[in-house]
Amino acid sequence: MQMNANYTSLVAVGDSFTEGMSDLQPDGTYRGWADLLAGRMAAHSPGFRYANLAVRGKLIGQIVAEQVDVAAAMRADVVTLVGGLNDTLRPKCDMHRVRDLLEEAVERLAPSCKQLVLMRSPGRNGPVLERFRPRMEELFAHIDDLASRHDALVVDLYGAAALGDQRMWDVDRLHLTAEGHRRVAEAVWQALGHPPEEDWRTPLAAAVPLTWARRRIADARFAKQHLVPWIGRRLTGRSSGDGRPPKRPELLPYDGPLF
Repeated sequence: MQMNANYTSLVAVGDSFTEGMSDLQPDGTYRGWADLLAGRMAAHSPGFRYANLAVRGKLIGQIVAEQVDVAAAMRADVVTLVGGLNDTLRPKCDMHRVRDLLEEAVERLAPSCKQLVLMRSPGRNGPVLERFRPRMEELFAHIDDLASRHDALVVDLYGAAALGDQRMWDVDRLHLTAEGHRRVAEAVWQALGHPPEEDWRTPLAAAVPLTWARRRIADARFAKQHLVPWIGRRLTGRSSGDGRPPKRPELLPYDGPLF
């Protein structure tokens, strides 16, 4: 595949996955796959512009209401849209509404850009994935259908066994590690027609199994630091993204490191 030199701008739309959690930087900010992708594209396109409208915790209705029209107005060459997964993790989820809102987002974004990119999001292996797998796969089937009707690309992260490895996920068990984000950036890079730099699907080396005691300690830490606060927000109708501005709200020349 040849480098597509016509891509001179990128807008990323979505939730915590696109914001970059949990790829934490020394200054306390999050990097993530979208920043990595922008840095790589900027290295090949002088004056490359980048915006990241993603905010953690956003449901698909909030993404449509707060981000989609803003992104469409930017008229970027490439727009990435990842949303709806937070909805599927809610105890009460109206999948018909989720599908309709996702379709509305695609219908607004596809005509505004040269290339719309959708994703089948990765899932961490374990009981949580098994519980919500039917909803996730319903969402992904809808994404495939929307892509075929609107000439969008679909990056199949869900189908990559390596990204299901528990070591690709942070201690909160909801967000990818830096290595996971790096692999997602490579996957999108290749989907856009750029020459591969590695096989992002390569499995990690075999791990030494944790002892029963270490598993229980990790479970207790996860429950205290992440699960209980998450349940508390659900019960009170709050979100981790409440009051938080978009990560990079304007489509401006990329000013970060070139990867």
